[in-house]
Amino acid sequence: MQKRGVIAVAATFAALAFAAPYASAFEPAGKVECLAASDPGGGWDFTCRSVGSVLEDLELVPRNVQTINMAGAGGGVGFAHVVSKRAGDDQLLIAASTATTSRLAQDQFPGMNAEMVNWIGALGADYGVIAVRADSELDTLSELMDSLKEDPRSVKFSGGSPKGGWDHLKLLIAAQAAGIEDLPRIPYLSYNNGGEAMTQVVGGHVDAFSGDISEARGFMASGDLRVLAVLSEERLPGDLSHIPTAIEQGIEAVAPNWRGFYMPGELSDEAKQYWVDAMGTVYHSEEWQSVMQNNGLMPFHMAGPEFETFVMQQIGDIRQLSQDIGLIQ
Repeated sequence: MQKRGVIAVAATFAALAFAAPYASAFEPAGKVECLAASDPGGGWDFTCRSVGSVLEDLELVPRNVQTINMAGAGGGVGFAHVVSKRAGDDQLLIAASTATTSRLAQDQFPGMNAEMVNWIGALGADYGVIAVRADSELDTLSELMDSLKEDPRSVKFSGGSPKGGWDHLKLLIAAQAAGIEDLPRIPYLSYNNGGEAMTQVVGGHVDAFSGDISEARGFMASGDLRVLAVLSEERLPGDLSHIPTAIEQGIEAVAPNWRGFYMPGELSDEAKQYWVDAMGTVYHSEEWQSVMQNNGLMPFHMAGPEFETFVMQQIGDIRQLSQDIGLIQ
């Protein structure tokens, strides 16, 4: 595993510079589509609609970006559609996240892999957190992990993803980084969403929550939930800066749920570069920074070859972790 948890994150994402998209030999013409491989209202749908709006505002597309929802198989239906029917389509963006790489890592898209598409860029992230109810006797992440070392079943966790999903995996990322060997024995209860999972913690039915910082903010503000650690390279900005990182507590774990895009395979170099550059322009715009602030997204950006390298590394790390805990062979 990588030194800083299963997710290796470069420290200089935001410093990347990008050429202006209009300098490219390619420019989109006509309809641009964004595929969200989920029902309306989810994270991928949000990514398509919010980024699409900024692309329009910055005049990086000739007209409105049309969001297409194609739910099924945790993103598998959309991925299969792109691979089998949209190769070479240089005006189709597909929303993606760590949930996408987790499914690919666990071979949940049969007969398909990450190399069949082009990875364009990431434009923000929700960082993982480990939290407990406000009156919990556990004061630090280190204390929690010490309890698990003595008895892996001593702390019961909740999360808003299925077993093997991202909320479960980020807990295991931290536990593995803390040196806990018997990962499959750690109790994890799956709920329909993060809010329900946190309600179980606040109500005293479960000991700790594994989820994203954006989910936890409301329960933190009400004083019901206390975050033991954020799984980021550095402390988060603003009113979240008081939360210690896992790294500060000697646990080298980083777990961003990035939000970004891939595109179909067989693109021209010029088309791919246009969209890579466009993502840089979007990320650094005032319009997108406002969207991030209003929706709880944290700074996280890379594009082009660096992003592709990151995605492949993340898939490999998540695959190894999934094998370590017996989710896949």
